[in-house]
Amino acid sequence: MNTKMSYQFFNPFANLFFDDSTCFLTGASLTETLDTVSVFPDWILDQYGYREKRFKMMDFVTSVNYQDLRMTCTPEVKQAIEALDEEVRSAMEQGFEGIVAFNPHRLFLWMGRIVYGILYHDMLFEKKTKALQKKPFSISEKLKQRLGLFHLMLQSLVAPLQFKGTYPWSISVVRLKYSKEVFNYKDDTIQLMFALGMNGFGIIACLQDNGFVKQEHKNLLEKIGSTILHPIQFEELCARYFYYNYLLLPQPPYKIEPTSDGMSLETVSLQPEEHHNIFGKWDDQIFAKVLTDYWAPWGLTRKQIHDFPNPPISFLENSQTYEFIQPDTIPLLF
Repeated sequence: MNTKMSYQFFNPFANLFFDDSTCFLTGASLTETLDTVSVFPDWILDQYGYREKRFKMMDFVTSVNYQDLRMTCTPEVKQAIEALDEEVRSAMEQGFEGIVAFNPHRLFLWMGRIVYGILYHDMLFEKKTKALQKKPFSISEKLKQRLGLFHLMLQSLVAPLQFKGTYPWSISVVRLKYSKEVFNYKDDTIQLMFALGMNGFGIIACLQDNGFVKQEHKNLLEKIGSTILHPIQFEELCARYFYYNYLLLPQPPYKIEPTSDGMSLETVSLQPEEHHNIFGKWDDQIFAKVLTDYWAPWGLTRKQIHDFPNPPISFLENSQTYEFIQPDTIPLLF
């Protein structure tokens, strides 16, 4: 029988406690020293010239410099994040081979810190805005639960949290025709999505789907194999992951138990009869809108992408034979 856990985990979503005098990860009060870490790793800001670029917040109106997106933390958390940043930088410099072999838990923590960091600033901004308007700041209970679980998983960077069974996320890495000069980042902080293309590889991650979205794309990923994707193919794959993650119906179930010093989190497997209820109904029109956004660099219109009653076009699979489309047959610029 497990004894009561000694480590006190922090859940800022329980009472929507977001405060820049508190460690964003552990909840520790920072009354003496205010250490900070950058939401986007410093090496990315420097290497790709992002320090002075503007980042749009959730309201799509407010923007801040990338370098000003920082979070307060304890010295222990700062040290852990800086060490993680160096590990990931070293792996990413090696391209596809380096990142595909990287520890998936450590990669999750690195991606999760960025997604949560943006969410953290959105929450701070919204909380301050509501206070000026003398209105209460609130989010749905369902969202509180989901984001609270995500934050709990991130605490495994420094806290005694053990993952049992299947990891509660999907991470897919593909070869991609991108040079070292390209840095293409996308996210959805509410749906907990992350995508990044750079230096010959692309990463797509659903950070709290229990692996369901990746499993749904198993056949397509096998067709892709070690092929170096055309950028428009990677954008389509991102669009598919993001839309399927949006369609994911149930809150993935977890079994959370105290251990002698902390906590364990185990993904609960679905019964065979439950699998057909994992995703909501696919809508070609909505997916075409998603594709239109992802394919904007190539100037494809919604009408070109989806000419009803035909399904949306694809640069990954032939719509009749479902064979994989070879990248060198795509007559579009990189």
